[in-house]
Amino acid sequence: MFLLELIGQVLTLNELMVAVIFGTFIFLLFRGVPVAFALVGVSLIFILFAQFALDPFRSNFRDVIEFDRIGIEYRKFGAVAGRIFGSIVKNPVLVALPMFIFMGLMLDQSGVAQRMMQSMQRLFGGLKGGLSLTVLLIGIILAASTGVIGASVTLLGVMALPAMMKQNYSKPIATGTIAASGTLGILIPPSIMLVIMSDQLAISLGDLFMGALFPGLILGALYIVFIVIYGLINPSAMPVPEQTEEVGWAQVKEVLLSVIPPMLLILLVLGSIFAGFATPTEASGLGALGATLLAIAYGKLSFKVLKEVSRSTLNTSGYILGIFLAANFFAYVLRGYGGDEVVEHMVAGAFEDPYMIVLFILFIVFLLGFLLDWIEITLIIMPLMLPIVQALALEVPDYGAINDAQVVWFAILVAVTLQTSFLTPPVGFALFYLKGVCPPGVTLGHIYKGIIPFVALQLLGLFIVFEFPWLTTWLPSVAYGN
Repeated sequence: MFLLELIGQVLTLNELMVAVIFGTFIFLLFRGVPVAFALVGVSLIFILFAQFALDPFRSNFRDVIEFDRIGIEYRKFGAVAGRIFGSIVKNPVLVALPMFIFMGLMLDQSGVAQRMMQSMQRLFGGLKGGLSLTVLLIGIILAASTGVIGASVTLLGVMALPAMMKQNYSKPIATGTIAASGTLGILIPPSIMLVIMSDQLAISLGDLFMGALFPGLILGALYIVFIVIYGLINPSAMPVPEQTEEVGWAQVKEVLLSVIPPMLLILLVLGSIFAGFATPTEASGLGALGATLLAIAYGKLSFKVLKEVSRSTLNTSGYILGIFLAANFFAYVLRGYGGDEVVEHMVAGAFEDPYMIVLFILFIVFLLGFLLDWIEITLIIMPLMLPIVQALALEVPDYGAINDAQVVWFAILVAVTLQTSFLTPPVGFALFYLKGVCPPGVTLGHIYKGIIPFVALQLLGLFIVFEFPWLTTWLPSVAYGN
């Protein structure tokens, strides 16, 4: 009791328990417990703890520490099922999730990326950093047509890394380029992360897709500029091959023929959304069909491929939906302990300037990216921050056409920040996807060293989007302005 009394001079018991809940969740993750099981397990533990250990002895606790009754019990846990089947499962926006995943996986199987790699390598092979530029351009195109990080990073690693090693590229610059290029798919639409953000923040998925386009392209442009400058400053890190083909119109034509099919698919999906011909959910179906037709056209579609893509789509969708459902249980318990009020008081009370509050939230997200995956941050942290952001007096242009413009801007800022979560240890999944396909001699140390400049560029891109909010709201306003 003495310890509680000492803590009570700084925190209430509710605030202490919220910290313990988050700490227990992170501890279980580091012990290797799957995310969904950790969320549900923590929820069950603390709902029982509240019902049988805290609330019945509330009067005793209040003698030494401030404590508001929690009022949750395991019998009320069933109420969460109503939200799951009443809103989440019936949400048409979430139908786009498996469709976009299927589209990305099928496109990876279609051979489109391999064709682009071969043709662009001939076109840019004679330039300093030509292979890195090829990887970045393919990464941008794949990002706008897949949105599946694991598949993109693995595919780029298998295609490009052996060639880069054969050409004596610096191992850090080669691995950093591949990892950063593969993660662009989580920001450039159609992104499965934006689909989930749209549901969690109750904003238009079309607005998010269009709002993320300029920031995603800016990030890709920053990567390209860095590679060009680095190649000029340190040519030994990205040497030109000893023998190169003479570049002519034949090579340009070959590149165009390899790029046009995926660009048409991007136009089909994003163009139909931007033009208002289709909702994002309908466009996801078009994308899945288009990727399948490309696989047929290139002679890559077989029953085995269809079975593998369908199974991988089911596994990925089930993984995300499982965390989705578990996060709702976790949110129910957290709210019972007063987690919403605790987080709002901590964040909103940190600064008076609303823009400093936004920066503080982004800093929290950046730090959490070292420990948690984007799915947990999107499903747990974003809903807690939503009322805080909505209450801020921010000057974000809506051009008279966008609802909740500052929430759209905030969501894109978080999406750019979460790019770093894929590249920062110990949870940076892109690093481990890449390590799994690295040839002998390429270590995690090389990969960690290689991603440092790209994380810095991601933070620079975040600063640009923060300083110029119109980058996220102008394009949606043009699409919906009329």
